[in-house]
Amino acid sequence: MVDGKLVRDRIPEIIRVGGAEPEVYVADPAEYRERLRAKLTEEVAEYMAADETDAPEELADVLEVAFALAADLGVDPVQLEKIRASKAEERGGFSERIVWTGNR
Repeated sequence: MVDGKLVRDRIPEIIRVGGAEPEVYVADPAEYRERLRAKLTEEVAEYMAADETDAPEELADVLEVAFALAADLGVDPVQLEKIRASKAEERGGFSERIVWTGNR
């Protein structure tokens, strides 16, 4: 894989407005999926390192990558939410803060 990283769609435009000329290319589908997975790791790490002030913005970045990964699998945000809600209905969410320590 070539050096570089996946960036948001408007980043080249923003760089041009700043007076520089970005060097970019469009990834093929296999590279795109691989780079999305790497981007998810990057964004989760940024969320984990964020303080409470920056955490919501970093979490939004995680969500943006999750939506892109879902779209790459042919799942739109509405379908993804239905899957999430179904799992929450079946297994619950995380709001009760339950920690499992094993079985007796």
